[in-house]
Amino acid sequence: MTTTTTEPITRTLDVPDATLAYDVRRNKSSIEPPLFLIGSPMGASGFATLASYFPDRTIITYDPRGAERSTKADPMSPSTPEDHADDLHRIIQEVGGPVDLFASSGGAVNALALVATHPEDVRTLVAHEPPLASVLPDAEAAKACIRAIQNSYQTRGWGAGMAHFMAVTGHRGEFPPDFVDQPAPDPAAFGMPTDDDGNRSDVMLGQNIIGTTHYEPEIDALGRASTRIIIGVGAESAGEMANRGGHAVAKLLGVEPVIFPSHHGGFLGGEYGWGGEPEAFAAKLREILAD
Repeated sequence: MTTTTTEPITRTLDVPDATLAYDVRRNKSSIEPPLFLIGSPMGASGFATLASYFPDRTIITYDPRGAERSTKADPMSPSTPEDHADDLHRIIQEVGGPVDLFASSGGAVNALALVATHPEDVRTLVAHEPPLASVLPDAEAAKACIRAIQNSYQTRGWGAGMAHFMAVTGHRGEFPPDFVDQPAPDPAAFGMPTDDDGNRSDVMLGQNIIGTTHYEPEIDALGRASTRIIIGVGAESAGEMANRGGHAVAKLLGVEPVIFPSHHGGFLGGEYGWGGEPEAFAAKLREILAD
C-alpha cells in the first residue's frame, strides 16, 4: 500500500450565502479518484480516524455550511439537501472529479441529492444510514416526531432539543401514532443541560433537521444515474430511524443494503466521545470501493 498521503491542506470556497472550509490530503501517486468523506452536520473533524485507514488515496473532507469552520450569511435560516448538494458539487469541481463518496447520516441524504442532479461528480456513492423519515412506512408519525424535536428546541433550548432528539432517534421500530403525544423527555435524564441560553442557530436542530429528514429522494433520477449507489446500514443499529431509512431507500432503488460493522457512527474512533469499530468499518468500505 502506498503511504504518501500528505498533511491536510485547508481551503475555503465562497458559495451562495455561505463560505465553505474543506481539506485535501493529497496522494500524488494514487490512480484512484479522490475519496470524499462527508457527514451532516458532522464536519471534517469527525472523519480523522476513517481517513487514516486510506493513506493510499487522496482524501477530501469538509465542514457543511454553518458547521464548525464553515459559515452561513444567515445562521438562523434553514439549509436543505439541495443547498448542501450544490455545495458538494462546487467543491468537487474545485478539486477535480469524479470522486468516490462515503456519506454518513445527513451527509448521505445530501449525497443522494447530489447524485440525482450531478451523477457525473461521483463514481461510487456509499450512503450510510440516511435518516429519511419521508420514506418510512410510518412516515407521517416519524415526521411528526421530528417536528416535535424542533419544537422542543425552539421553545426550551438546546438541551431539551437534544434530549428529545436522542429519545426519537434511539427508538427502535415503527413510531406508534401516539408516540409524538408522549411528554418530552427531561434533558437531565440524558445528561443534557436544563438551562436555555437563548441561541436558536444550532446547525442540526435549527438549520438542518426538518430539511434532512423530510427530503424525498429522486428515485427515478437516482435509478438513471451513472453513479454506482451503495446503501449502508449498521449491524448494531437495526430498527433505529436512520437504519430503517437506509433499508427503505435501498428497497426503493431495488438494491440490497450492505451491513457495516457497529452502529450509526461505526467509523468513529473516539471523535466527539463516540467510538465504533473504525478498522473493521474501513475494511468494509475498502472492499466495497474495490469491487
